Amino acid sequence: MISISHESSYIHVVIFGQFTLQDYKEFEENVLYDIGFHGPAKLLFDLTEMTGYTIDMALEEINFSSKHQQDFSQVAVVTDDQWVVWSVWINRAIADSNIMVFESVNEALNWFMDAEVATDIIK
Repeated sequence: MISISHESSYIHVVIFGQFTLQDYKEFEENVLYDIGFHGPAKLLFDLTEMTGYTIDMALEEINFSSKHQQDFSQVAVVTDDQWVVWSVWINRAIADSNIMVFESVNEALNWFMDAEVATDIIK
C-alpha cells in the first residue's frame, strides 16, 4: 500500500507492506502531476514499513528513473534495508538528482531544510 502527501516543499511517499506495480503507477501519476505544476520536485520516500517489492515494480522504477532524471532536485530515501541502499546507489549512477539515504524521516527533512538555507544564502 502507498500513501502520498503533497507537502509545501516536498512530496512525501510512504510504502506499507509489499511495494507493487500498482502502487508505483499511483506514485508516477501523482508525481508527474505535481512536477507539471511546480517543476522539479523534492521527494521523501519512507520505506521503513516496506516488507518487499515486486519485480515488475522494480523494472518500472528503472524505466521511470531513466525518463525523468532531471525532474527531481532532491530524493531522500528513509530505510535500514541494505538491498534498498544498494538500489539507491545504483540509481545515483543513472539519475541527475541528488539522492541520499537516511535512517529517519527527521534526518531527511533536515537535509531538505539545509539545502533551502544554502540556496537562500547563495541568492
